[in-house]
Amino acid sequence: VLQISKDDVTALQCKVVCLIQNGNFKEALGVINTHTKVLTSDVIAFEKAYCEYRLNRIENALKTIQSASQQTDKLKELYGQVLYRLERYDDCLAAYRDLIRNSQDEYEEERKTNLSAVVAAQSTWEKVMPEDLGLREATYELCYNSACALIGQGKLNEAMKKLRKAEAFFLFALIFLQDVTEEDIEAELAIIHGQMAYIMQLQGRTEDALQLYNQIIKLKPTDVGLLAVIANNIITINKDQNVFDSKKKVKLTNAEGVEHKLSKKQLQAIEFNKALLAMYTNQADQCRKLSASLQSQSPEHLLPVLIQAAQLCREKQHAKAVGLLQDFADQHPANAAEIKLTMAQLKIAQGSVTKACMILRSIEELQHKPGMVSALVTMYSHEEDIDSAIEVFTQAIQWYQQFQASQTRGAKPKSPVHLSLIREAANFKLKHGRKKEAISDLEELWKQNPKDVHTLAQLISAYSLVDPEKAKVLSKHLPSSDTMSLKVDVDALENSHGATYVRKKAGKLTGDNQQKEQGQGDVKKKKKKKKGKLPKNYDPKVTPDPERWLPMRERSYYRGRKKGKKKDQVGKGTQGSTTAGSSELDASRTASSPPTSPRPGSAAAVSATSNVIPPRHQKPAGAPATKKKQQQKKKKGAKGGW
Repeated sequence: VLQISKDDVTALQCKVVCLIQNGNFKEALGVINTHTKVLTSDVIAFEKAYCEYRLNRIENALKTIQSASQQTDKLKELYGQVLYRLERYDDCLAAYRDLIRNSQDEYEEERKTNLSAVVAAQSTWEKVMPEDLGLREATYELCYNSACALIGQGKLNEAMKKLRKAEAFFLFALIFLQDVTEEDIEAELAIIHGQMAYIMQLQGRTEDALQLYNQIIKLKPTDVGLLAVIANNIITINKDQNVFDSKKKVKLTNAEGVEHKLSKKQLQAIEFNKALLAMYTNQADQCRKLSASLQSQSPEHLLPVLIQAAQLCREKQHAKAVGLLQDFADQHPANAAEIKLTMAQLKIAQGSVTKACMILRSIEELQHKPGMVSALVTMYSHEEDIDSAIEVFTQAIQWYQQFQASQTRGAKPKSPVHLSLIREAANFKLKHGRKKEAISDLEELWKQNPKDVHTLAQLISAYSLVDPEKAKVLSKHLPSSDTMSLKVDVDALENSHGATYVRKKAGKLTGDNQQKEQGQGDVKKKKKKKKGKLPKNYDPKVTPDPERWLPMRERSYYRGRKKGKKKDQVGKGTQGSTTAGSSELDASRTASSPPTSPRPGSAAAVSATSNVIPPRHQKPAGAPATKKKQQQKKKKGAKGGW
């Protein structure tokens, strides 16, 4: 037909539709752009916008839809999809509501699914509390989208139940589906299981999440968006550990077409993790390049500048890191608080506690917060700057006084936070000897609650050191000892479960037991002495060696160690000492010389026990024999040569 008539509108429309059905979107769009005079926007607006949508030219598709003179139902359907891809969720929600309200056909279930997907995206990315649309969760897609919305709200346990329900719906639906391949089943289940693993990760069950993530990757799903998200989540679990695995996983996030499958926040999170991974792997230039790129895309975002500062700190350039953070805080006052907290942390790490305190006190919106006051007082106390610590308390108390005056008219009781600050200030002043300053705070507390005995006692204690007369006057307000006494059952207290000492209850004694108790009276039980163990070779006929408790060297019969061969031992021993061989050269020790007299008390013992080894030094019988047997066994079992 086109050979006969090149500009036949119906033939051109048919050709474009055929090309779209075959997935040739570029060629179809080329035909439309070639015949713009014939194929006007009124005639072929939907086909043109659909081709642009499928080619990821989302902005062009939106312009094509908006330029159409007549908004048909199919253009409205496509308009909703385009708005979703552009992340204009409020407009998308309104478009789908209008479609559901004004159309009745077999595609109503798909429209409800898309509507629930918009609600889930709002809950996840914009942290909007989703409204109840009254959608009946009759399909696994609706259950899955509902679970995603619950994850955005932080209701993780409910979300997990919804995902299990979605999985059950899908498996049940397989019974009625035909021509469904195993790959299709795995692909659908992988999406559900990936969301389950994400919930486990948020709950701190990282081992279970990691196992499920790796199972999905082993299936090799064709959805590059799913693989990129799972790889990114594994990298976040690894952190600075298992860096080699993270470097392999990061390749999955660079797959072609990922940027068209994920939202802007997902892509941004992946880029942040790439920069952090580069920092952990000591790729400083790559880290700086990625963080600078992120900062150019989102100038007001905190993470890029924090990553750059962290990299500088790893390079020991702390002053440069603080300067970078200060510049960002000056340019973006809205985010200055978080940046200044980081700066203070860096100063503390460098040991500049006073400078850190100055930075913290410059954060006006946090000066009065109890946590900030506590931190500053602790740091000033560490530096022994008590005056500055008291000044911090004073400024915080004044802020609450001014705030209360601006909110209410007339005298009203102070807030609990205000009172707790006054009490902490008084305790701090008392601790550091500022009695007079503490008295004014305690008096103010007592005025707020005259029945507070603890505050009154503190006030009297403080006045006793400054003005004893005033302390006596105030002591009259203390309750009497009668009203303060507590009626306590001492026996019940001692026998209670928590008592450290429990009095034993005396049991009733009857019959013989009672007589025995009376008879024994004051007699104390004596502990039986255990019999000492005797040596195995003990012989009762032989008298024990009286010197057995002495060391061998100190015994009278000790003659030194036996040596196999007499060797010249010159040079051994202490300097100037004589050797054993010198005794042979001594003329006084010849055979003609008379024998030396025995030691007193040793002659009888030596003669009586000359052939007996003392019990302590006797070897058990059979010891040499066992040694020989062991040697024989070794010889028998030996193999090889020497």
